[in-house]
Amino acid sequence: MSTMVKRRLLNHSDIIAALGLVSIVVMMVVPLPAGILDILITLNITASVLTLMLAIFAQDPLEFSALPSLLLTLTLFRLSLNISATRLILLDGHAGQIIQQFGEFVIRGNTVVGFIIFLILVLIQFIVITKGAERVSEVAARFTLDAMPGKQMSIDADLNAGMINEQQARDRRKAIQQEADFYGAMDGSTKFVKGDAIAAIIILFINIIGGFITGVLMQGLPLLDALHKYTLLTIGEGLVSQIPALLISTSTGLVVTRADSETNLGENLVKQLFRKPKALFITAGVLILLALLGLPILPLFMVAAALIVLGVTLQRKTKKSVVVESAAARETEIEESKKPENVLNLLNVDHMELELGYALIALVDVQQGGDLLDRIVLIRRQIASELGFIVPVIRVRDNMNLQPNQYVIKIRGAEIASSEILADHYMAMSGGMDDDEIPGTPTKEPSFGLDAKWINAMYREQAELNGWMVVDAPTVLATHITEVIKTQAWEILSRQDVKTLVDHAKSQAPAVVDELIPEMLSLGQIQKVLANLLRERVSIKDMVLILETLADFANSTKDLDRLTEHVRQALARQILQPLLGKDKSLPVITLDPQIEQQILDSIQPSEYGTYLALDPKVLHVLMQNLTAEVEKVVLKGYTPVIVCAPVVRINLKRVTERQLPQLMVLSYNELVQGVQVQAVGMVGMNRAS
Repeated sequence: MSTMVKRRLLNHSDIIAALGLVSIVVMMVVPLPAGILDILITLNITASVLTLMLAIFAQDPLEFSALPSLLLTLTLFRLSLNISATRLILLDGHAGQIIQQFGEFVIRGNTVVGFIIFLILVLIQFIVITKGAERVSEVAARFTLDAMPGKQMSIDADLNAGMINEQQARDRRKAIQQEADFYGAMDGSTKFVKGDAIAAIIILFINIIGGFITGVLMQGLPLLDALHKYTLLTIGEGLVSQIPALLISTSTGLVVTRADSETNLGENLVKQLFRKPKALFITAGVLILLALLGLPILPLFMVAAALIVLGVTLQRKTKKSVVVESAAARETEIEESKKPENVLNLLNVDHMELELGYALIALVDVQQGGDLLDRIVLIRRQIASELGFIVPVIRVRDNMNLQPNQYVIKIRGAEIASSEILADHYMAMSGGMDDDEIPGTPTKEPSFGLDAKWINAMYREQAELNGWMVVDAPTVLATHITEVIKTQAWEILSRQDVKTLVDHAKSQAPAVVDELIPEMLSLGQIQKVLANLLRERVSIKDMVLILETLADFANSTKDLDRLTEHVRQALARQILQPLLGKDKSLPVITLDPQIEQQILDSIQPSEYGTYLALDPKVLHVLMQNLTAEVEKVVLKGYTPVIVCAPVVRINLKRVTERQLPQLMVLSYNELVQGVQVQAVGMVGMNRAS
């Protein structure tokens, strides 16, 4: 039966709320009998106590998200009761039994005492509780809004890493938005309570003056009798109104000041106030000392004894729980060690790891201002945006075997790069010009090998004025991680990553994926093509175009190098875009036709693909001449780019990528229409030196 009633109330809750608000407004105009006013005052007190209880037992502010609207409703209800009570006091000289008896009980017929108590209650509510709650709401709203972008990025990072699904991400975003809306609404709703306190003081004086005039002029009462009667009723009405208002203000303060959402207020206070027996013993000692100095002995000794008993009890329980937890931990460890499946955890290899020396731990410690973890999230977003490649989660851990300022970047457990940075210094790079006026420790920039200095923070402004590029230690490390990822992306890319990319592309173009996989190419073959592209830093973001191109040519050839060249031609505009000047010109180095033909004749097929079987002497001369041309182009301020035949391109790139990693090797088929090719050098065998 109760379930049915509850369901009916929920089904008609909107109608009930609308009628309730309309009734509150009507109460301000329509006179109410004293009996009905008593019932409504009782409801006001009940609602205030219930609100306080809900605030105490709520574990999270969002559990009481209706509080801002409830504050407005209760404040309006309380003001309507004030108006109704004032009307009865001035017209009839009586406002119901609750107001009458409340005034007589609290102030015992002494109007001066009652007036002072009323003013104290109003001041407590207005200056202490409401003012503090208003300030906390304002600060909480501002900080919640400021933290929203960081929380959103954290959710996106977890979603990209596969730690949460799309539904969980939507739920988290919704919770963040609700939290911001709640604190913003609380910031405004506290103004209602503040205004209610001010209105109570004004209403008090209006009722006293109006009642005095009514009693003397209209009812013919003596001056003192009129003053006593109406002051008693007014103060009684004010106390009946202000005590619920005080409860509501306290509820507001409790909700907005909650910093721990794991437990309710009572559990939180008990755990934190009585978790340190030493604090209880010291407090008891202070009370005993005060008693010995001349303060009343009995109350101080009683409280001190209670604190000592409580402290001893907590101390015994703490020791017992520590012993029990230690024994349980040992048993758990023994049981876990006996499980054969736990050995499998030792076989896991992280895709990427970042190991830090102990002096660099502060870079990842949020409490010490470290933001490296947030930077890593941004790096993963940047790589996804630029290369279309989802970087796996980067494990960050400390390694006591490293030097204090050393860090190591690993891929699949193997060290790829390492360097040393000074966490409390800045790296200054002069661009080739040394400046002895700025003291510092000489070093090499780890990402690009530039000459640099570690300088103290006090010299940062001077270095910047002298034209040096100055960056902090976390930026140096973040840049190094980014470059390692871009360089080794082809090696990091796993088959599972490819499956994720293909599934995402399938949501956009299912026909292409169904046609290509697995009838034409396997997932492993697509992985090798994507790895070939990433090896030369070609973005694989346009997966639909890549898969369409593979589907177009997979029937004619299964050679992955040739398929890679076809995909590069389809992505030619994207490849050329960062290489073009403002006038759409492309400065390039060309190959002498004779050496290009010689390279073409030296290409040999194998089961692992094609390779270049060029005479070592010829290859040595070719590399010398190519290096010389690249240096000339770089000195002119151009990006080194060489063009050659499509069949020659991939083999020439593999030969030059170790000695000349910065050299871009393009094929003639990648020079799309509209690009102005400008030859700035030629490589031939007769230029050997």
